[in-house]
Parts: sequence; structure tokens; C-alpha cells
Amino acid sequence: MASATAAGAPRGASPAPAAPKSRKSVTGTRKTVAALFLLPALVLLGALVVYPIGYSLIRSFYDQSGDSFAGFDNYQALFTDDGIRTALKNNIIWVVFAPTVATALGLIFAVLTERIRWGTAFKLVVFMPMAISMLAAGIIFRLVYDQDPDKGVANAVWVGVHDTFAESSAFPKAHPGRESPLEPAGGGAFITKEPVSAGGTVVLPLVGVAPDLMPDGADNAVRAQPEDGRITGTTWQDFTRGKGVGTLNGVDAAELGYAGMRIEAVKDGKVVARTTAAGDGTFTLPAAADGARLRLPAGNFEEPYNGLSWLGPSLVTPAVIGSYVWMWAGFAMVLIAAGLAGVPRELLEAARVDGANEWQVFRRVTVPLLAPVLAVVVVTLMINVLKVFDLVFIIAPGSSQDDANVLALELYRKGFASDQPGIASAIAVFLLLLVIPVMWFNVRRLRREVRR
Repeated sequence: MASATAAGAPRGASPAPAAPKSRKSVTGTRKTVAALFLLPALVLLGALVVYPIGYSLIRSFYDQSGDSFAGFDNYQALFTDDGIRTALKNNIIWVVFAPTVATALGLIFAVLTERIRWGTAFKLVVFMPMAISMLAAGIIFRLVYDQDPDKGVANAVWVGVHDTFAESSAFPKAHPGRESPLEPAGGGAFITKEPVSAGGTVVLPLVGVAPDLMPDGADNAVRAQPEDGRITGTTWQDFTRGKGVGTLNGVDAAELGYAGMRIEAVKDGKVVARTTAAGDGTFTLPAAADGARLRLPAGNFEEPYNGLSWLGPSLVTPAVIGSYVWMWAGFAMVLIAAGLAGVPRELLEAARVDGANEWQVFRRVTVPLLAPVLAVVVVTLMINVLKVFDLVFIIAPGSSQDDANVLALELYRKGFASDQPGIASAIAVFLLLLVIPVMWFNVRRLRREVRR
């Protein structure tokens, strides 16, 4: 009490406020707190990103063992190794076509779904592949592209379309048996050894078609009856289950006729008459066929069309790109649809009022207004395809994986399969150099959009 009085302060007065801290100390404290919060993220970033990049860069200048300095030899291999050059060529194809096609489809889907009631459901279906991992998508499309039309959806559709316009053979394995009146005519056709005469009957026995593969319209074979002025005959499967050939070159009751077999009468190298066998294998030719030899054209025996070799050397890269587009077209559609929602409708209506049709509105108004969004989508997909690995590794079979090779896959093969870590590191650095300009362009565009 005495001290308070001695200090000269009036009784009951509040104590003087503490002196404020300097602005420099407050700023330093805030930076310290921010650094402490960022430290875990920076440690993870350094361990998972910065260190691997730095180590790969250093390792790319050493030889296979890692003991001797190799200089730029590993980088020189990027342009001299056949496998890496194929991978680089395929990466260029990927960068040019995959983002372009995916973005174009996304744009079309986004514009069209605005005009239909069930647009939301359609968007959900198109976007759904994004929920599937690359591994699962690769397995799915490995089955889709299977060569066997009974397994692969792509060839099942392709063969169905082909067979709609070009009839396939029902007797690809048929051929003459023992002591047959037929002989090879070249090119896969068969012809009778002797000319035929009007009023007579001809037998054209064949074997080699499994009973369960006979045409649906095949009936029990019947021996043809002679007709005046005509040539009649039977073509059939000369095989009785359980008895082998049955009566050799003779029609047995249990044997089936070759329904739809095409027969030509050839005289002096020219076809003078044609006919097709009925369900029981019988056929009739006019008198013009007198003295001719009967030929079964090669078209009767051609192997059925089995579609395209989607995973063969020539089509494997487009096939894998197709699977990528299937996955990422939905991603492009969602981003473009979000951009389309922000397009002023009055601009579109004004263009229509001025007489523009829907195509002109789309090309001259909608697309220019969506240009920033389209650029972001294309650049994002370009970055993505530069690093594509999973789909190529899973879908492309071993026989054509060299033809479908990309840089990321070649990196894996050089680093783990061939034990060449120096070249693998050089590929990794090269990929980084390819991605950085695209990323820089994307970041600049995003910042420009934020400023607006």
C-alpha cells in the first residue's frame, strides 16, 4: 500500500497497459507457426517427390552398376534404342489423339445432354468408368478385344456386321473322302473327275464337318432321282455317327445333306449353269450343263470370318487408346458441362434470333465461349497420357507389347525387367521434362482465369 502511494499513482486507478510488441516480432511469430504447420507436408513432399527426382537425375548419369560415371550415354540411348524410339513414337500418337478424341466426345455429350430429359442419367453412365481403376479397365478391355468372337465383344459386333453383308461359309472343313468322285480344282475348290450327262444323277460326297456344325436347315440326305433333260444329284456328309463312313459314296438314311452348298457346271473353262443344294442335299441343273464338270466353288469352304486382330501389331495402339477414351470421356464431359452451365443463355438466343442455325450457334458461339475450359481439359489429359502405363501393360499381350510400348512402360521394362537403372532414370527425367511445359501452361491459364 505504501509503495502504491509512493509511486504517486492515484488510489483506485488501473495499471498502465503493456507496451505493444513490434511488427517485426509478430510477423516472425506468424511465419514460425506457419512453418511448423507446413513442416509435415514439406517432409513428405521432400521424401516422396524431391528426393526421388534428385536421385533419378543423378542416377541417369551413371552406368548400369551405378559405380562409373556414364555422362550423357544414357540420354543418347533414348534416341538410338529401338524400343525407346517406338515408345516415343507411340507417346506422340497418344498425345495427339487420346486427349483430342476424349475432349471432342466430352463436348458432344455435354451439349447434347442439355437437350434431353434423362441427361443426368446419361452423364452418370458416361462418367461411371472413372470410378474403375486402370487395372480393372485393362482387364475388361483385354476381354473385349479377345480374338474369339464368342468371347470378345468387339469382334462379336464386327463379325455380326460383316456377316450381315457377306454370308460366311457353312462348310469350312469339308473335303472329299476316300475314292471320291471329286478332286481338287485349285484355290480351295473341288470338281468332278468326269463330265456329267443330262438324264443322269451325280453324287458329291464330302466329309469333315462336325455334326453339331452342320447348317440349321440340313435334313436327312436323299438320293436324287433322274429327270429327263436335266442333271440331278446329291451333295451330303458321307459319314454316319457310330459307323464311320457308312456306305462309301452312298447316301445313308442317317446322313445329312449339305443345305446351301453352291454347285457350278463348268464347260471349256466357263460356268454354264449354277444351282444351290436343298436341305436334303439334292440339286438340279438344266440341260445346258450336259457334258460339263461340276465344281464346288472355294467360297463353300472358306474359313468363317473371325473379325479383326485388335491386339495385333497394327491395331494394338488404337485399341488401347479406345479404352482410355472410354474411361476419360466422362471426365471431359463433366468439366465441359460445368463450363457450359456458365455460358450466358442470352448470347445463344441472340444468335438464334439473328438467324443462326444450331450448328452455327455451336461452332461460332458455344465453342469459343468454352475455349478456356476445353484448353484446361486437353492439357490435363495430355499430362495424363504422357504417363500412361497401366492400360498398355495389361491390355497389350506379350506378342505385341513391343508395338504398343510407351515411355512409362519402357521405363518399367528397362528398370526392372532388363536391369538397366541408368537408362530407366534417363527416361524418367525425359518424361519429367516433357510434362513440365504442359503443366506450366496449365498453371498459367488457371491463374489467368482466377484474375478474371
